[in-house]
Amino acid sequence: MSDSSASYIHMVQRLIEECIIFNMSREECMEALSKHANIKPVITSTVWKELEKENKEFFESYEKNREAKGYETEITKNCSDRDSSET
Repeated sequence: MSDSSASYIHMVQRLIEECIIFNMSREECMEALSKHANIKPVITSTVWKELEKENKEFFESYEKNREAKGYETEITKNCSDRDSSET
């Protein structure tokens, strides 16, 4: 692999890490990097999958936390909707 290929992959990895900080899914990250950094979704997906292989426990925990937060958000939204309909 050439130095430029390695640095490109490293840049994609750093951008994926930024997506993770913002609690994005792989699909959301692929879309964001395609739109804002002009990185093909297949590149993002490939690098993400390699990161998952290298950091299996982290990504398992990350996905569980994302699911839990999504569930909490849904409950909060439903409660807000119910409260606003009662007024």
